[in-house]
Amino acid sequence: MSRNTSSTTLRQQVEAILPNWESWYPSLFHAAEDLGVIRARVCPPASLLLSNRHAGVMDAALAAHREKWGGKDE
Repeated sequence: MSRNTSSTTLRQQVEAILPNWESWYPSLFHAAEDLGVIRARVCPPASLLLSNRHAGVMDAALAAHREKWGGKDE
């Protein structure tokens, strides 16, 4: 079975493997995780901070603001 295709939902993937998953698992997420439909990915903790993820966007916005309105460079 192909995983995470655009036409197949997570629920459909889980139900194809275990049709009565709701009697065994408290949520679709738990069933999908246990059945191997989804997997956790390990990533560096710093990549989880929104401030780090959006630093480039913030820098571009500040540069555009300075360009239009002037101001001090810190």
